[in-house]
Amino acid sequence: MSNYKVIIAGCGNMANVWADYALTRGDTTIVGLVDIFPEAAKNFAERKELQCPIFTDISEAIQATGANLVLDITIPASHYSIASTAMKLGCNVLAEKPLAETIDQCTELVSMANEFGKTHAIMQNRRFDPRIRALRNLITDNTIGTVGFASADFFIGAHFGGFRDAMESPLLLDMAIHTFDQARMILGADPVSVYCHEFNPHGSWYTGNAMALCIFEMSDGSVFDYRGSWCSEGAPTSWEASWRIIGDKGTAIWDGLGAPYADVIKSEGQEGKFMQEYNRVICEEIELPLTFHQGCLEDMFSALSEGRKPETDSSDNIYSMAMVMAAVESARLGQKVDINSFLNKG
Repeated sequence: MSNYKVIIAGCGNMANVWADYALTRGDTTIVGLVDIFPEAAKNFAERKELQCPIFTDISEAIQATGANLVLDITIPASHYSIASTAMKLGCNVLAEKPLAETIDQCTELVSMANEFGKTHAIMQNRRFDPRIRALRNLITDNTIGTVGFASADFFIGAHFGGFRDAMESPLLLDMAIHTFDQARMILGADPVSVYCHEFNPHGSWYTGNAMALCIFEMSDGSVFDYRGSWCSEGAPTSWEASWRIIGDKGTAIWDGLGAPYADVIKSEGQEGKFMQEYNRVICEEIELPLTFHQGCLEDMFSALSEGRKPETDSSDNIYSMAMVMAAVESARLGQKVDINSFLNKG
């Protein structure tokens, strides 16, 4: 008998990944599809060979099917209404990023999940990249000592077309949360403050600001520096960014493509040297049974079964979202923003 009676809200391209995972689980049945375009839901059902009703309203779908879990793969503007309605009607919610469109909506959804005792988790697929977990181990294992500085470079010339080209802050609002969430995971720290300068350089094909420079003070005392661009032609970084993390014993490097490594000060014979010598430490490979989207979904479902919070629970993810929203606010004001105050204001 199924434990999870699932409604998929949003039947666009990304829903394929979520449905494919759900269909591998013996404890899960897809009992309904919701989309504002019924034809899209019908086509999705045919592709996935689903025999379930189709709805245009999430409330009607939940009440008609007795669903207890909603997978929200709708557009960001719908995330607040889908999640709030689903939780009020007794459903847990697993959703694509972002948590919501505004910090007010984010804080309200976190409070609502707590009030109704529901799980509300957000997709952050890069947390389930084995290479990022290997990089994190260089910090948690004290290989490079106490971290004082971390930086991430993200330079991609992405010609999407469509809505991103017209956004006011396409990089910060559409993509930066991935790198910001990676930083929180790698450092094991939360943001304290941010100063951000965003701009749209010559040659950009975006209407809004497609580049941003951010300086975050973190709760462990370190500083995280982000340099990003959606309109950088030539010499692209990885989509996972290029990382440098400096501790008092050495430096960890990851180009976002290969295996991370660290250069660590040799333990002997360094006294009085102008430039110290280092040992190269290559990260041990991390084995994950499932990675990226499927790895995150596996953690979400396992958390439901085990009665724990998922790694990407909204109560945690709100800090990654706050990094985005506070960066936008800092750029607007032209000054540093205190993130705790920003969250409490929301």
